[in-house]
Amino acid sequence: METGSAAQETQVAQVRAILRRSPILTSILDRWANISLPDCWLVAGTLAQTVWNDAFHLPPSYGISDVDLVYFDINDLSEDAEAQHSTRIRELFSDLPVWIDVKNEARVHLWYEAKFGHAIRPYISTQDAIPTFPTTATAIGLHQERNQLRLLAPYGLTDLLGSIVRANKKQITRPIYEAKLSKWLALWPRLRVVPWDSEPQ
Repeated sequence: METGSAAQETQVAQVRAILRRSPILTSILDRWANISLPDCWLVAGTLAQTVWNDAFHLPPSYGISDVDLVYFDINDLSEDAEAQHSTRIRELFSDLPVWIDVKNEARVHLWYEAKFGHAIRPYISTQDAIPTFPTTATAIGLHQERNQLRLLAPYGLTDLLGSIVRANKKQITRPIYEAKLSKWLALWPRLRVVPWDSEPQ
């Protein structure tokens, strides 16, 4: 969801305002041009957790230990290139109290089966990857273009703003979902959880 009804636009504006209040995210966005990676987006947990913190009146950085930066480079699928980018980006943001996780979405299909037990099709862009993220609330991406924040939320923002955790079953398995729930509920016990069995495959 990037454009739509007045209600959707209000939700987008609300989420953008919350994210801009995060010192971690602001610091990253202030140096966005220095990241210099193709089709690069800030994604997933960091964004959702920042919104949860706002909803539960917690400090913006509460519970946030890592930041996911993903990019798409079909021209270099090597693990070495990804590692070199990771090292450079972590050095760029070495002043932040979080681990920066950098992944090339163009090469995810090369290692996914070994890690998660089943193969996936190759992605064609970062925006193609985001809709496969594990929950509706964390299937979200933030990208800065010409000082404008572009927000990508393929399942809308209602679950995110409602502190609802719902499995996105495009790729995730039940054990992975329940492991995430256990971790998140320890930090944000007021999250509203949709059980795995209550949603269709």
